[in-house]
Amino acid sequence: MASTAAGKQRIPKVAKVKNKAPAEVQITAEQLLREAKERELELLPPPPKQKITDKEELNDYKLRKRKGYEDNIRKNRTIISNWIKYAQWEESLNEIQRARSIYERALDVDHRNITLWLKYAEMEMKSRQVNHARNIWDRAITILPRANQFWYKYTYMEEMLGNIAGCRQVFERWMEWEPEEQAWHSYINFELRYKEVEKARTIYERFVIVHPEVKNWIKYSRFEERHGYIAHSRKVFERAVEFFGEENIDENLYVAFAKFEERQKESERVRVIYKYALDRIPKQQAQALFKNYTMFEKKFGDRRGIEDVIVSKRRFQYEEEVKANPHNYDAWFDYLRLLESDADPDAVREVYERAIANVPPIQEKRHWRRYIYLWINYALYEELEVKDPERTRQVYQACLELIPHKKFTYAKMWLMYGKFEIRQKNLPGARRGLGTAIGKCPKNKLFKGYIELELQLREFDRCRKLYEKYLEFSPENCTTWIKFAELETILGDVDRARAIFELAIGQPRLDMPEVLWKAYIDFEIEQEEYDNTRELYKRLLQRTQHVKVWISYAQFELSIDSSDRLQRCRQIYEEANKGLRSCEEKEERLMLLESWRDYEQEFGSDGSRERVKKLLPEKVKRRRKLTAEDGSDAGWEEYYDYIFPEDSANQPNLKLLAMAKMWKKQQQQEDEVEENEQQSPQAEDEDESVEGSLAAEKESGESMDEKKVPESTYDDRADDKEGGGGGGGSSSSSSSSSSKSESEDEQPSKKDKCGDSDKE
Repeated sequence: MASTAAGKQRIPKVAKVKNKAPAEVQITAEQLLREAKERELELLPPPPKQKITDKEELNDYKLRKRKGYEDNIRKNRTIISNWIKYAQWEESLNEIQRARSIYERALDVDHRNITLWLKYAEMEMKSRQVNHARNIWDRAITILPRANQFWYKYTYMEEMLGNIAGCRQVFERWMEWEPEEQAWHSYINFELRYKEVEKARTIYERFVIVHPEVKNWIKYSRFEERHGYIAHSRKVFERAVEFFGEENIDENLYVAFAKFEERQKESERVRVIYKYALDRIPKQQAQALFKNYTMFEKKFGDRRGIEDVIVSKRRFQYEEEVKANPHNYDAWFDYLRLLESDADPDAVREVYERAIANVPPIQEKRHWRRYIYLWINYALYEELEVKDPERTRQVYQACLELIPHKKFTYAKMWLMYGKFEIRQKNLPGARRGLGTAIGKCPKNKLFKGYIELELQLREFDRCRKLYEKYLEFSPENCTTWIKFAELETILGDVDRARAIFELAIGQPRLDMPEVLWKAYIDFEIEQEEYDNTRELYKRLLQRTQHVKVWISYAQFELSIDSSDRLQRCRQIYEEANKGLRSCEEKEERLMLLESWRDYEQEFGSDGSRERVKKLLPEKVKRRRKLTAEDGSDAGWEEYYDYIFPEDSANQPNLKLLAMAKMWKKQQQQEDEVEENEQQSPQAEDEDESVEGSLAAEKESGESMDEKKVPESTYDDRADDKEGGGGGGGSSSSSSSSSSKSESEDEQPSKKDKCGDSDKE
């Protein structure tokens, strides 16, 4: 009984949670941690300081600490930090033997832990136990020979102790494992510190065999050169060339070899090395080689030598390409670029003449694009490199005569020709050329470039004439009208700018009329002609009833500093709302009402805010049937619709018609019953029951109309309407129009008029 009573007492009482909803104020884990940090709940008070006065207390302290460390180790032997802390504590008490025993026990647990070996060896070195440290390093490099830290520490210790032979012996043991490049460099630097050049050379010999890379051979050669062994250095380069052969040839090796010979003043050797390399390395991989060879020849040779030795082979390849396909203009570009860098002007000019002689066979602009750039490069070469303006002019004129301007033209060539003439201070020639271009083949780019040129020359009368010509050519270009008006505005002729805008908006066809109207309105606002701006807005609204125009109009009135600006702005919003009632895009009307609502929230009163709030539509979800391209049924699609209060209030009360149809159907059923049974009392009773049911249904319908239908209920009924389902036998017999009217009649509205319709 006692045990049973005790068992009953152990069972805690579970409190029932009545409200399982989430709390209004949620507490995050971050907040809990922050509060715990601020309150310092987890901070424990520091232990009291102990002052040890005699040996017995010291022994007790040591016993407690050792027991704690041993307990930690016993709990988890694999945590090496516990072992290291234990050993370091013993080391701090000068208990080296005990610390050594702890390290040995730890190594039995994890002998591949690098940190453990390092701490063990550092302890022995701190306590000046050199032989013990050597023993530990030997064990470490035997067990983990790929751990470079052990080798570096071991060799450093031996060198600091002055045991050069022992350090060299450790390096030799390390090199047997063929370590990374830095280890070899450390060995070489060690030998060089003690002036052992021969031994360092031997190490290099082994190094380039173990790591046969070009940079290592170059380092070997520089080592020999740095110590004055020029012949040895040259021999190293020659061995490297033989070692890599022609299959694995590398330009960096030959560049280094040539620079070495250049430092030794061996120009002929350098030239032979570059020639040998260029004959065997592909062009794509020899860019640095070619660049260094060119620099060398500029220092010690002549340009003719470069052309004869280097360019001849490349020229032969390009000649083969252009002979195979004369219309390969990319090959001509590469060929000419090669010649321009080294050849004389006559040779380059000859190749240009051959290139431009290959006219495209088809007169289509896409085939002429690359070809025209040959002419452009030719003209730029003559002007910039050869400094021959007369020949440059001939190149431009020949190109412009060749282009079939009746089919297509290149405004870039005309503009470049005009700018060239201006650079030659031949302004009449430039104007003559651009005028010819506009007369032969007018283009937007030509007009823009010519106008920009005259603007830079401050010839505003010519700019006006050019704008007039431009607008005769392209009257639908709104950007041109705007730029023309901006020019007149800058010149201070406001009336002229306004007349240009009036002409522009009067055009029958424009590419961007909204941009033009906006520029005109902004112009009038800048001139502070607010009456003109209002008139512009009214004229624009006669053409379009776009919602953004109305909103911009209202914001304009609001921005004017006048006493009646709020009333004007509200009046515009009201007119816009009336004008957009017939708009099919309900989103635009919603955008207007939202803008009106924001205005009233900032500047309006409670009554005006409530009025605008009543005008806002209600968002409902509906479904519509989708039809595929082939006419098959593609399922149903959900979409959102907006029901405005005016729309729902103006709808007829179709629910009453539906109930009348139901009553008519019941009357027909009653007539059939009278004919079958021929009992008039029963028929009268049925009439009374039918009238009672109709009255009840009518009362229930009025109560439903007076209540605001929730959105989910409306959605279900809208789904039934769109799906053609309907609920009950009466709705299945009614037509699709009556079911639609019934669902629309049940839509929620701000002012319900169903009661008035029922009374009528």
